[in-house]
Amino acid sequence: MKRIKEKKVNKKRSTDVSDKRINFLKAISFIFFGIILGRIFYLNVFYKDYYTMILNSKTKIIVEQEDAPRGRILDRNGKILVDNKEVKKIYYLKDKNITTKEEIEMCYKLKDILDLPYDNLLTRNLKEFYIIIYEEEVNKKITSEEYEDLKNRKLTENEVYELKIERITEEDLSVFSLDDKKSAYIYYLMNKGYSTDMKTIKINATYEEYAYISERIEEFKGFNTKLDWERTYPYGNTIRSILGSVSDSETGIPKEKASYYLSQGYELDDRVGISGLEEYYDKYLRGEKAKYQIMADGSLEKISDAKDGNDIVLSIDIDLQIKIEDMMKEEVVKAKSEPHTKFYNRSFVVIQNPKTGEIYSMAGVQAFKEKGKYVTYDYSIGPIVSTITPGSVVKGASIIVGYNTGVIDIGTTMLDSCIKFLNMPEKCSWKSLGYINDLDALKWSSNIYQFKIAMMVGGQSYKYNSMLDLDLSAFDTYRKTFYQFGLGVKTGIDYPIEETGVKGDSIASDLLINYAIGQYDTYTTLQLSQYISTIANNGSRVKPRFLKSVIDSKTNEVMYESPTIVLNKVETEEKYLKRVQKGFRLCIIGGTCVDYMGIAPKGAGKTGTSESFVDDGSGIYDHPTMSNNFVGYAPYDDPIMSIAVSSPDVLDMETGTYRTDVNYRISKKASNIFFLLYDSKGNRK
Repeated sequence: MKRIKEKKVNKKRSTDVSDKRINFLKAISFIFFGIILGRIFYLNVFYKDYYTMILNSKTKIIVEQEDAPRGRILDRNGKILVDNKEVKKIYYLKDKNITTKEEIEMCYKLKDILDLPYDNLLTRNLKEFYIIIYEEEVNKKITSEEYEDLKNRKLTENEVYELKIERITEEDLSVFSLDDKKSAYIYYLMNKGYSTDMKTIKINATYEEYAYISERIEEFKGFNTKLDWERTYPYGNTIRSILGSVSDSETGIPKEKASYYLSQGYELDDRVGISGLEEYYDKYLRGEKAKYQIMADGSLEKISDAKDGNDIVLSIDIDLQIKIEDMMKEEVVKAKSEPHTKFYNRSFVVIQNPKTGEIYSMAGVQAFKEKGKYVTYDYSIGPIVSTITPGSVVKGASIIVGYNTGVIDIGTTMLDSCIKFLNMPEKCSWKSLGYINDLDALKWSSNIYQFKIAMMVGGQSYKYNSMLDLDLSAFDTYRKTFYQFGLGVKTGIDYPIEETGVKGDSIASDLLINYAIGQYDTYTTLQLSQYISTIANNGSRVKPRFLKSVIDSKTNEVMYESPTIVLNKVETEEKYLKRVQKGFRLCIIGGTCVDYMGIAPKGAGKTGTSESFVDDGSGIYDHPTMSNNFVGYAPYDDPIMSIAVSSPDVLDMETGTYRTDVNYRISKKASNIFFLLYDSKGNRK
């Protein structure tokens, strides 16, 4: 009995403890919920307006509509290179309460009013229209088993729809007349894309079409008109390949670039620059669409107006550009009438300010025979993307390698006469120059002087008929210096694409000495322009650029000025750069470059001739040709312009030795044109 009593006592104590715990938890819960309710009451009384504002901002649906005109592109003197012209546009914005039947009725009314490219209607579009018109017949094309699979989620709605599309036959579609097909095309235009998108029905509508829709907005629910824009080019095809293009309102963002533009906040139907400067400076040129809020009844309420894109001002002088292009067209066609020019068909010119990198002119002209005569085409992008073997124009950089490595110094004299290595043909300059120093080597374009420098950099002195066996790490020494001048690397130009040239894969002793005279790697004309500008600018390699400034479309004030950017400084002593400049000046005064810069005051420069290879139709690039280049700047003591001219394949070396002097003529005339427009201080006359 005692034990039983003890157990009852223990049970009672356990029950008491449990009751206390429950009461404690009830108290805690009461306090917790009291705090929560108190907090809710506090926020509701004191922060009601704030949270209402936040909620509203989160639930608003904002759409962007009405493309704003794109910014203009101007030349350095304010002349308009790219503008916009007004076009009449008919569009459709689906009303929230409109029915499919009402849309189709409007299509049949408009089929005879709107002149549209009805042939663009795809078979799928017509099948989709058929599904709407003949819904019951199409539903019979789905089996009961398939409907059961749909019910049991073994098939999706989309999969069933695709089965319907697949099973609609040509015979089914034959019930449609031409009027039906026209209506189907309009219906397709009205419903492609998202329902909230503004659908373009027609661009460049006629006055009658535009007026008809404008006067019947109530009848054609959702249809409306607006004045849109498209690009115009006051100077025709001049530098069109540099200016680039813009997508139209039908295509919007190109598919291949969609991920990039979407990540930048664009929408798929936005019109964007798709090439050239239109693409590179799209962020400035694109306008801002008007913003609308979708209201509860489906209507739109404008919350901000559209803003025109900003204008960009280029460094290009369009008057200079046109004069140079016109001259080049004449010279390229003229050269085609001269002997041994079978493979020649193009030349390039770049003129820039060596101190700032501003490009005054970038011209490229191609000529092709059509219907018995030569027709020229704009290839102004050529200096950026087309490469050429440079030849002797690079000797300024090559001789810097000699100075830097200590194998020569200012005034070093060498004998220029043909040299011979074991198991190799004789190598010569264009003529035997005798004993010459470093200035003479540049003035007279000595190959032998550069060969001997390259040999010494490679650890070998010349001996007649000896084995040419150089330390090939000298390639790295040469290329490092060449890169500092802009040869073989990207120039950094403000343009979406740029070629760097072809870097020779093989390294060998004979290739090294050829490299030293510009007979191995290839470069673009723009790289040659940067190279000569670096020499003119005392070793500072400046980023070339098209952009001068950006003008705000609202204030008409300059909102951004493109700065001069120095990419690097050539690693050498100033006295060596001055020596190269002097050698280039002597080349113009009385060497191989005489008269290449015409009336240019105190010109300096360097010519280059190189051997190249083309495909003569065999599929192999083994047919030898000769190419010409020229680089120069003026005035010598305070340069305000640099020029680079390239003419590939001017001589078919298998047919003769006469070589057209087209590159000389273009170089001289382009320099003359520039200095007829600008004085020696760089001021426009």
